[in-house]
Amino acid sequence: MRSDPTQRWAARTAIVTGAASGIGAATARRLVAAGIRVALLDRDADALHAAATSLGAPAFELDVADPDAVRTAVTAAQARIGDVELLVNAAGITGSAAATTCTETPDEEFARVLAVNLTGTFHLCKAVLPGMVARGRGVIVNLASVAALVAFPARCAYNASKGGVLMLTRSIAVDYAAAGIRTVAICPGMIHTPMTDWRLSDPAMHAEIVARIPQGRVGQPDEIAEAIELLATGAMRYLNGAPLILDGGWSAM
Repeated sequence: MRSDPTQRWAARTAIVTGAASGIGAATARRLVAAGIRVALLDRDADALHAAATSLGAPAFELDVADPDAVRTAVTAAQARIGDVELLVNAAGITGSAAATTCTETPDEEFARVLAVNLTGTFHLCKAVLPGMVARGRGVIVNLASVAALVAFPARCAYNASKGGVLMLTRSIAVDYAAAGIRTVAICPGMIHTPMTDWRLSDPAMHAEIVARIPQGRVGQPDEIAEAIELLATGAMRYLNGAPLILDGGWSAM
């Protein structure tokens, strides 16, 4: 039965992918602290185990690009935490050093970036949507990027994948909003995570990046997790099918 769309409700259960590090880990910590039952999904077994031990949350190792593994993990997760009411797709990769411009990026590298960032997000959404629709409520948060709006130089595969995540988010909203589902694309700017540390640990590169950000600093994972927690607790309930840009003003320039 569909819930009343005008009434605020908070998610009681959540699945977070990419939960072993970066934005995914920060999000999982915030949601657990808020009393939400969280299942952690990641492909890094050691980091995932450490996160699960720290948070006291069930964990499931998988590659989100594998649809069979996704279905198995979602079924197992729901057996532990209950029907999922919030999905956070935070798993993502930038690609190797070979993933640069369109003409230089190897075919297999382009395919891998899209398989994780876009197709993996699709697999998770597809796995949880039937249950959300049956219950008439649910929130899906997909981690896109400002690269979905403003192309990063020499990051052809990453830009394409994140643009796809934004359009997937909009498509789901168009198709499922009437069923009580809200879908939001979080678009972070430069956030200091293990994935970006190779750039930000270089003083010259760090200074160059900060010079492009009106607020004069890079963001922290918890600042993105804070926005996701707000969505989980029922805030911004008229926000659907849209990007939520958290970049310190970068894309405004």
